Amino acid sequence: MKTGKKDVEELYLELERERAARQDFIADTRSLTVSTKAGVTSVEVAIKDDIMQYQVSDLAHRQIADRLQIPYKYYERMLREYPKLLDDNINGWLYKNPERRMLRTLDGRLRAFLSARYRRLDNLELADHILPVIKEMKGCEVVSCEITATHMYLKIINKTMKTEVVPGDVVQAGFVLSNSEVGLGAVKVEPLIYRLVCKNGMICKDYAHKKYHTGRQVEDTDNAYELYSDATLAADDKAYFLKVQDIVSVAVDESKFLLTVDKMRLAREDATGENPIQTVELLGDKYLLTKNERASILRHFALNHDFSRYGLVNAVTRSAQDNPDYNRATDLERLGGIILIDGLVSNKLSRSADLHKAAEKTLPAAA
Repeated sequence: MKTGKKDVEELYLELERERAARQDFIADTRSLTVSTKAGVTSVEVAIKDDIMQYQVSDLAHRQIADRLQIPYKYYERMLREYPKLLDDNINGWLYKNPERRMLRTLDGRLRAFLSARYRRLDNLELADHILPVIKEMKGCEVVSCEITATHMYLKIINKTMKTEVVPGDVVQAGFVLSNSEVGLGAVKVEPLIYRLVCKNGMICKDYAHKKYHTGRQVEDTDNAYELYSDATLAADDKAYFLKVQDIVSVAVDESKFLLTVDKMRLAREDATGENPIQTVELLGDKYLLTKNERASILRHFALNHDFSRYGLVNAVTRSAQDNPDYNRATDLERLGGIILIDGLVSNKLSRSADLHKAAEKTLPAAA
């Protein structure tokens, strides 16, 4: 499993730092002005008599392009080759079709460009509600945690709930809790299988739970104004987090864990074919894996000398430890679960519509 911050205390300190540094605004798009210089785009926000300026993050670029219905390849080309045209496009459409948007900023960067209805259910509050629940769960331990530009992750295992896939191959039950403050999905609780022999983590899409960030409309105004605490939504938030606490408290389910282990045993009998290179290439083509990711998977696939579907699952999840990006490593851990659940057919990855949709939802293309 990919390791992140060294412990929960370090994670919590960073959450507190981010809370103190962040600024969030509701802005009429006519109060925004975008400008690009030397390949760096900034947005100015007019707030009463003040002007605030923030550098636009990669994610915010994508969200702006999506909202203004500018194809992203064309957007990127303008950014590289004709930045004034990009600025004119953005500023023109922001003014022509005015609306209120939520701007989330941190450390001088616009990190998200969101709907005014986006409900701020932030990592610090989530940690405050969830960490005590995890502490009270018998045998549970946070084995990996991280805050990235887009997500917070807590990966937990239950040391008391374990079994063997085969003699000597011990796995433990667990779950992954993740949240995005920038519009990239719900609070999510996903089952996790932790393999002790190689410290791999496999995330299972089956039995996952989600809670969405959809809130009430905030007051109407033509001006930009800063959002402070969510005190007015405290009662709603408390009810929301109580539901998340309930989900977490039963996230490690023995019957579901044993069903997944049964699938792992069956996967040991499912051969992927005689050509591991071809198997990895098919996998890489279907899930848009990079050359480095394919090479890492193939290396572990070959080193383990297990060319069953179970061996491929383990090669994919082991490769996650080699990936420098925590988000992407987590995607690879999810891909291991997709391969386990959906399977392979005669050395050809299933072309079913369901699997294709699952891949799109769970495994974004590498940058």
